[in-house]
Amino acid sequence: MSNFLKDNADLQYYLDRGIDWGSVIRVNEVAIGAGHAFESVSEAQQLYQDIAASVGEFVAEQVAPHALAIDAEGVHMKDGEAVQPAAMDRIMEQIKELELHGLCMPRELGGLNAPFLLYLVNVELFARADVSVMAHHGFHGGMALAMLLLSTREGSTTFDPETGAITETRFADYIEDIRQGNAWGCMDITEPHAGSDMAALRAFAEQDEAGDWFLTGQKIFITSGHGKYHFVIARTEKPGDPNDPMSGLAGLSMFLVPTYEDTPEGRRRIVTLDRVEEKMGHHGSVTAALSFERAPAHLVGKRGEGFQQMLVLMNNARLSVGFESIGLCEAAYHLAKDYAAERVSMGKTLDRHEMIADYLDEMRTDIQGLRALAMYGAYHEEMAQKLKIRMRGLPQGELEQKRMQRAISEHQENARAVTPLLKYAASERAVDMARRAIQILGGAGYIREYGAEKLLRDAMVMPIYEGTSQIQSLMAMKDTLGGIMKNPQGFVKRIAQTRWRSLSAKDPREKRVAKISLLALSAQQHLLTRTAGAKVRGLSGKPVSEWTRALFKNWDPKRDFALAMLHAERLARILADEAICERLLEQSQQHPERGAVLDRYLDRCEPRCRFLLDEMTSSGARLLARLNETESVAAAQ
Repeated sequence: MSNFLKDNADLQYYLDRGIDWGSVIRVNEVAIGAGHAFESVSEAQQLYQDIAASVGEFVAEQVAPHALAIDAEGVHMKDGEAVQPAAMDRIMEQIKELELHGLCMPRELGGLNAPFLLYLVNVELFARADVSVMAHHGFHGGMALAMLLLSTREGSTTFDPETGAITETRFADYIEDIRQGNAWGCMDITEPHAGSDMAALRAFAEQDEAGDWFLTGQKIFITSGHGKYHFVIARTEKPGDPNDPMSGLAGLSMFLVPTYEDTPEGRRRIVTLDRVEEKMGHHGSVTAALSFERAPAHLVGKRGEGFQQMLVLMNNARLSVGFESIGLCEAAYHLAKDYAAERVSMGKTLDRHEMIADYLDEMRTDIQGLRALAMYGAYHEEMAQKLKIRMRGLPQGELEQKRMQRAISEHQENARAVTPLLKYAASERAVDMARRAIQILGGAGYIREYGAEKLLRDAMVMPIYEGTSQIQSLMAMKDTLGGIMKNPQGFVKRIAQTRWRSLSAKDPREKRVAKISLLALSAQQHLLTRTAGAKVRGLSGKPVSEWTRALFKNWDPKRDFALAMLHAERLARILADEAICERLLEQSQQHPERGAVLDRYLDRCEPRCRFLLDEMTSSGARLLARLNETESVAAAQ
C-alpha cells in the first residue's frame, strides 16, 4: 500500500531523531511516568510516529486518488450556501471518524494532546495529496487551537494549580463542536479596499448600552469562509486624525463571530455568504466573500489588541503554509521523478539525461533544505507557546519564572527569525517546482490527466496568501537591519568571528557554511552602510550636539530604507540559504549521514548567494533615482 510517510526518508528522519522530541514532549505533557499519559518520552514519540504513518497511508490511499476529481468538480453556491465536491465531503467524514480534528487539543477537552509539530507534519502529508483537502482540514483543529490560545492569552482559560490541567476555557462549546467535526472556523482579514494594508480596514464593531458587540462590514478571499466560527479583525475606534494612534492598526480589535445557527427548521444565517470565488487553483477549497450586518460578536482580549492577536495566529498560519508548500513540492518532485524513470527518450530514460537528472537533484535538495528550516521554526514556535501556557497553568517560583521567560524569549527570537524566510522560500519554490514538473513531463505535463498543471495552478497562491512574498521579505529585512542598528558593536563582532570561522574551522563543511554567512553579512553591511551613509551626509550643517539625534532618530522608512526595500527579496533569499545551511550543518555534526544533504545544498547555494550579493551591490541606483525624481515631480504638483 502507498504511504506518503514511509516513502520519504527525509521526513522520517525528523520523526525519528532530527528533532529534540524529549523537550517537546516534556513541555507538552505535565508529567511523564507511571500514572500519567506516557511512561516515557520514547513511548510518546512512538505514538506520534504511528499517527504520522497512519496519516501517511490515509492521504496516499484515500485522498490523493480523488484530487483530480475534486479539482474538476470544484465548489459552487446553492440556496445561499457553499457546496463542496462530493469526494471532499466523503474525505472529511473519514477524517472525522479518525478524530484528527482533536489531534492537538488537550485531553481535558477531548483531544490527544499531541504536539503542534505533529500537526504540521500532517499538513505536509495532506498537502502532498491535495492542498484543497489540506486547507479545509486545517480550519477545523487549527481554529479550535486558536480559540484556546487566544482565550489563554486573555486570561479566560483557567488551570488547576497543582496539575496544570485546564479547568475552564471561554470557548469550550465551540471547541467541542469543531473537535467532533460538526463545524469549523476561519480567519477574516481581507476587505475589498484593504489587503496587506491592514490600517485601511473598514469593517467596524460597536457596543450597545448593555455592552454587547455587533460587527458590520464585508470580508473577501476567506478560505473555508462557509464555516461557522469566524475570527474577524474589525475597527473599534473610528478613524479620524491620521496622527491619532487609534486611527491605524491600534484601532483594530479581534472578534469571534458565529455566522449561522442550525435549527430544527433549517439553517439560519447570521452573516451572509455573498459568493464563492472561481479561482485558478485550489478548486476544492471554498474561498468566500461575506457581509456582516450588526452580527453579534465576542470581543477577544482587549479593544485595540486585534493586530497583535492576528500576528499570533498569522505566525502559526505562515508556518503551516511553509509545510503546505513543502508538501506540494514533494508532489511535484515525485510526479516528475516517477515519470522520468519510465519515459524513454533517445535510448534511455529521462532521469538519465544530464539536464533532467540535474533538475531532479536540485528539487530533492531544495526540499530537504526547506524542511530543515521548517522543522527548526516549528520546534521553536511550539516550545515558546507551550512554555507560555505552562507558566500560566502552573505557579512558579521567581527564579523559575525568570528562567522560563528567558527560554521563551530565546525560542520566540529563533522562530521569528526563520518564519518569514520559510514562508517566502517555500512558497516561491513550490511555484518553481510545479512548473519544473510540467517541463519534465513535457506535453503530458500540459494535459490535465497527469496532474502536473494542477500543481502549478495550486501553487500560484502560496506566495500570496497569509502574507505575500514581498511582505515576508520586508519583514525579514526590517528585523535584520533593525537588530544591527540596536547593537552595531555586536554586528561588527559577528563579522569578525564569522571571518575567523571561515578560515580556521577544522570541519571543511563548517568553513563553507561560514563563507555563506559572510556573504549574508556583507549584504547586510552594504544595505546598512548605504542607508546610514545618506543619514551621515545629512549631518552637514547641523551642530555636533544634534548629530546623535539626527543619526539614530526620525528615520523615514520610505525614504531612508529605499535601497533596502528594493533588495529585500534578494536579502531574504540569502538569509534563507544561510539559515538552511546552519541547520544542515548542525544535523551533520550530530548525525554524520546528514553531511551528504549539506554538501548538495552548498553546491547549489554558494554560486546563488554570490550572484545575489553581486546584484545587490551593483544594481538599483538608476531605478531609485527615477523613483525619487517621479516623487519630487508629484510633490511639486
